[in-house]
Amino acid sequence: MLPIDLSGRRALVAGVADDNGFGFAIAKSLAEAGAKVCVATWPPALNIFRTLLDRGKLDDARRLSHGGLLEFERIYPLDAAFDTMEDVTPDIRENKRYRDIGDFSIEGLAASMLKDFGPDSLDILVHSLANGPEVRKALIDTTRTGYLAAVAVSAYSKVSLLKHLGPVMRRGGSAVSLSYLASIRAVPFYGGGMSSAKAALESDTRMLAYELGRARGIRVNTISAGPFASRAASAIGVVDQLVTFCAQNSPLPEELSGAEVGNTAAFLCSDLASGITGTTVYVDKGYHAMGIAVAGTAPKRED
Repeated sequence: MLPIDLSGRRALVAGVADDNGFGFAIAKSLAEAGAKVCVATWPPALNIFRTLLDRGKLDDARRLSHGGLLEFERIYPLDAAFDTMEDVTPDIRENKRYRDIGDFSIEGLAASMLKDFGPDSLDILVHSLANGPEVRKALIDTTRTGYLAAVAVSAYSKVSLLKHLGPVMRRGGSAVSLSYLASIRAVPFYGGGMSSAKAALESDTRMLAYELGRARGIRVNTISAGPFASRAASAIGVVDQLVTFCAQNSPLPEELSGAEVGNTAAFLCSDLASGITGTTVYVDKGYHAMGIAVAGTAPKRED
């Protein structure tokens, strides 16, 4: 028997606001492997997420194989568009969904974790953050502001998190992020600079693996997951069609589950993957290997 054992390790999953996305699935798999899990949530969704947890609305999704529930050590507010509170614009500061929750910047998250757990207390960082305000626009129609916003939140935030969490992360830790095939292939409807952001994320994964591997023995990988009908992915408008089309045209002709991505992340963060870093791991039923479509109708959006 060769189990994935993360007992005694602490993980932070940045980008969990419900039970529907890859971030939640990864958090659950990490907990199944024995890790203690903290999450960071976008401030506008924070109170709703906490209310759902308090009222037991997510209990079914939180159920672990041994019968207990996935518990979060801490739930932190995080808007990954801001490295420090000095970067926050007045309109955000005064917004009712932000103004009473304290420091929601990346620096603030790191400071809170350092205060709560002390130095060298974090073993695993999961970057499950992506936002493209103009994702429904073709790249040629994307504004500079929209393009840079997509790259800032979806890619640079990983760099910033690893930088600011440096004092909190233990030597020999692991970081995992979530990419998508649009980083290397043209995927219609995935616009607004998001394809460029995913390409940057994968490039940064390689460079960070080198820099942090040499400096602190930290491994850095990314998972290129297939399309998944999460609430966040619904922003592109054709995600259900993408899920069906990819299932019809993959070597394993079936839809991807969140647990399959979560279990891969748990493996990459475990000692079983001690020789893997700087790598993009495809978890998409093999769709990335296909050169032509073999079934179904290509997705079509009617705006």
